[in-house]
Amino acid sequence: MTRHPGPAPEGGPLVAAPVAGTSIPDDERLWRAVDLFRVLALVYAAAVFGLTSGDHTRTWLGWLILGLLAVWTAVILVWRRRTPPGPGMLTLDLVIACAAVIATTAVDDRARIAAGAATLPGIWAASPVLGWAILRGRRGGVLAAACVAAADLVEVRRTSASTFDAIVLLFIAGALLGWAVELLRAGRADLARAVALQAATRERERLAADIHDSVLQVLAYVRRRGLQLGGEAADIAALAGEQEIRLRTLVASQDAAATENAAGAEEEFTASLTALAASGIVVTGPGHPVFVAPAVAHALRGAVRACLDNVRRHAGPDAKTWILLEDEQERILVTVRDDGIGIPEGRLEEAGREGRLGVTASIRGRLADVGGTVTIHSAAGQGTEVELVVPRSPVQ
Repeated sequence: MTRHPGPAPEGGPLVAAPVAGTSIPDDERLWRAVDLFRVLALVYAAAVFGLTSGDHTRTWLGWLILGLLAVWTAVILVWRRRTPPGPGMLTLDLVIACAAVIATTAVDDRARIAAGAATLPGIWAASPVLGWAILRGRRGGVLAAACVAAADLVEVRRTSASTFDAIVLLFIAGALLGWAVELLRAGRADLARAVALQAATRERERLAADIHDSVLQVLAYVRRRGLQLGGEAADIAALAGEQEIRLRTLVASQDAAATENAAGAEEEFTASLTALAASGIVVTGPGHPVFVAPAVAHALRGAVRACLDNVRRHAGPDAKTWILLEDEQERILVTVRDDGIGIPEGRLEEAGREGRLGVTASIRGRLADVGGTVTIHSAAGQGTEVELVVPRSPVQ
């Protein structure tokens, strides 16, 4: 039977809902395991209650509560035929489990409870804990376990060794299952990204080979021949060189287009930086895509453009610029270096005092908003080097 996707849990579902003829997704396998646990735990609770029915003060009430738990279990199983339980249903499930635990006080006398008798629902009360662990990971599993543990303490009124053991096992189950679910989701996301990156690399190599064998070779020949002839042919050579740079940028941008969905909340920054390459501007970076948070990418891109604008305005008409992107473990480093006339000592401070805040507002201000830093090295006649360092995610 085809299942329809339900509300996406925090962190997103492991995979999309299945269609006919496809494999069962990981979320569905986990929910089926919880379904089986509910049924077996309820059968076990009924068997235990039946074997000790003569020891209870209100046996009829115990069977009534177990019957209601059976009805609720059936409701969840039927609902699960359409979609995984959402926060609303699991909250109600948790309330029912806690109420069933506390209802033990109306079925058993205080002496049996104090002696360590099992609660009426028994291990069935762990069902919502497992459900919350699947839905919200470790945090959900631990919080649900805390609610059931509180109900246990209300029912027993004093802590015994058996009660303490049950509470500890409840917390361990919620935390471990939640942790396993988080690891599984992270693994599935990494696998999806790896597959997308592999496909993007293959497409880029194919496109690069096609372009290199045809268009780029022609443009390179026109540029080289035009420079040799000089005159008007040199102008044509310059145009051919610019088009060659644009085509190389197009090839590099294939990674960003192919991996946009796999990156999730991150943005591929290498292609957008490579797009800034032009005549007199050389961009160098790692051979793999560099993913950063969108806010960081926006700030860093704006800062680099501001640096290039400063080079065009102040470095001199013949200045060349080199941009280097470095991908470190916890941060991204972009160095913008030119061979222009440089900045005389004290000039930046003087511009700030005069109210001209180009470097401060356009570069330092942008990066400061995301927790980045700017370092400027320059001397008159020796060019300028600007180091832009940002974290992968904004620092609040």
